[in-house]
Amino acid sequence: MLTPSERFWRNRMFARIRHRGSRLRRSSSVLTRMHATLIRCSGGRIQRSFLFAGGMPILVLSTVGRKTGKLRSTPLAYVMHGPAFAVMASNAGSDQVPAWLLNLQSQPTAQVFVGRTRYIVTSRAAHAEEEAQIWSNVAGLNPGFDEYRHLTAREIPVVLLEPQPR
Repeated sequence: MLTPSERFWRNRMFARIRHRGSRLRRSSSVLTRMHATLIRCSGGRIQRSFLFAGGMPILVLSTVGRKTGKLRSTPLAYVMHGPAFAVMASNAGSDQVPAWLLNLQSQPTAQVFVGRTRYIVTSRAAHAEEEAQIWSNVAGLNPGFDEYRHLTAREIPVVLLEPQPR
């Protein structure tokens, strides 16, 4: 049973508010970077984000910028799909594809910081059956995330981040 606070952060109305806030691109990227830094500086103690992910578990994905070659870190909500981390390229329901997805398409190997552990991962797009199952899980956890699919004209892909053997 969700608490009233969890219901607020995970509802469809709040997803629309996050979507409208994503239009402020300059401040959005700064907030995203600050959020990723805060998570890393906490030593993994921050494992959920109510503002950005509606209380879902979060990870920090670090990709190599396809244009700059610089390391870029982004906090993302995820669900586990077998041994892989499943992330949705929702970009808060924006019609613009998130930069981290374009970076992964250019360079599929990345780094993930989850809890207090770092993983080297290889990314791949989820197959149709996997995607349907993952979206079903996400919609059950956070209907606000499901709302993003109605706020954008593009198809929101699900990306699997598969940890490489150590």
